[in-house]
Amino acid sequence: MNISIIDEVIEQLKAMPQDLQWQVLEFARILAKSQVRGTPGKKLLRFAASIPPDDLQLMREAIEQDCEQVDINEW
Repeated sequence: MNISIIDEVIEQLKAMPQDLQWQVLEFARILAKSQVRGTPGKKLLRFAASIPPDDLQLMREAIEQDCEQVDINEW
């Protein structure tokens, strides 16, 4: 099955009520006007390997330690 994205969107739109079709249209218009922000990856390559391995290990350990726990009283 080699259906294009446009064809798939059209098929999905056909199944939606008109009010949802309008929402999709408005969203598409907003996306079309939006600009890509950020820094291209090529410009970031100069930073590759700039963090010392020991620091990376400390970061990895902190992430593993803190991200694997849930504090049910946090909220």
